[in-house]
Amino acid sequence: MSEIKEHLEKLNHELKRGTLTIAVLSQLKEPQYGYSLVTSLEEKDFPVEANTLYPLLRRLEKQGLLESKWDTNETRPRKYYLLSKTGEKVFEQLVIEWKKMVMSMENLLNNGEGEENGTSR
Repeated sequence: MSEIKEHLEKLNHELKRGTLTIAVLSQLKEPQYGYSLVTSLEEKDFPVEANTLYPLLRRLEKQGLLESKWDTNETRPRKYYLLSKTGEKVFEQLVIEWKKMVMSMENLLNNGEGEENGTSR
């Protein structure tokens, strides 16, 4: 039993890691700083640790998908992230690709059965 649990934990981690970028981009249509993003994702049942999120934010910014600016008006300066114009277009395309993958996976998992009445095996 613990072997199955171990496999599931590793595979779930890989699945989540593969969807993290699109999850993060989905939340940056409005500016957010790191901790608010962690909180927002957690509230939407997509928990992510800060030590995973911050390197991703830096990488996405370096790739030109995000813009950032510092807000130094508060006692604690915060770096806010927002989708760039390129990031918006890339995100739109990722959503299209995601939906195609979901449909493909549904077909694979259902083996083409149950589609008529909306049930799955």
